[in-house]
Amino acid sequence: MDSGQFSRSKQFVHAVEDVSFSLNTGETLGIVGESGCGKTTTGRLILRLIRPTSGEIFLEDSPNLATLSDHAIRPYRRRMQMVFQDPFSSLNPRMTVGSIIREPLDIHSICPPADRPQQVRKILDEVGLPLSSLNRFPHEFSGGQRQRIGIARALAVDPRLIIADEPVSALDVSIQSQIINLLQELQKRHRLSYLFIAHDLSVVAHISHRVAVMYLGRIVETGTKAELFENPLHPYTKSLMAAIPNLDPHVRQKSALMEGDVPSPANPPTGCPFHPRCNHCMEICRKTPPKPTVFVTNGVEHEVSCHLFSHDKQTLKKTVATT
Repeated sequence: MDSGQFSRSKQFVHAVEDVSFSLNTGETLGIVGESGCGKTTTGRLILRLIRPTSGEIFLEDSPNLATLSDHAIRPYRRRMQMVFQDPFSSLNPRMTVGSIIREPLDIHSICPPADRPQQVRKILDEVGLPLSSLNRFPHEFSGGQRQRIGIARALAVDPRLIIADEPVSALDVSIQSQIINLLQELQKRHRLSYLFIAHDLSVVAHISHRVAVMYLGRIVETGTKAELFENPLHPYTKSLMAAIPNLDPHVRQKSALMEGDVPSPANPPTGCPFHPRCNHCMEICRKTPPKPTVFVTNGVEHEVSCHLFSHDKQTLKKTVATT
């Protein structure tokens, strides 16, 4: 924080802190959490749309992308692309669909210029759009079709990693399933890795192989989709799961609602960031940030950052047994 006689106080927000994960080829890692928890910032940091203040980012055999200059990182940009949340604002309204898809081919000099029109038509077919779309503008399409254009643009450079930032949240429910199915088909065909950012747990459960739960800029729990949804450990994860509506009128929903509001990232609480809203808060939670604890069950890793599991081994056994 900096202040002077003629200036206002400046506060620095650590939007993402101590976030660490890996992503395998052909795998989808879903990131979930409340609005403002740092999901989108994490994705933009990986793509270097935002320059990180510290940390390391590696893509296959690359050097640390976090330290590369804008010129040095350019060859790696074609390996990682992004599908944005709003398909309308992410597309240039003055460019035709053909020009939007061809632009990455021209920038990265992919295939001979004479072959690029055919490559554009091939990509258009892959995402399920007719050839008549080539000379039309984004405003002439529906929301689902515009998102297909955004996916086609990301696919044009043959990336290895695609970061999908809530790609279906702005779409109708019936269109959401079509886009999710398209992403899964493209993943199998091209061996793509997805970092899928969303707040809809049902969508994350459908597309993800592993899930990471974020709260106030930190990952509090990570595990396989089956392990996380069947056996959530962190109190915050349990609250998120309890918020999923149950369509069976005969099933009484358990109440695990969180109390209070999300703390300001400019002034985060000491110790565990979740402790002001946690029903299991202990004295150590108010003072000491929890360290990740890893459980291995049948060869499957499940990681949680919570003092319920790191403070007392007896509490750990008791909690796991009753979860």
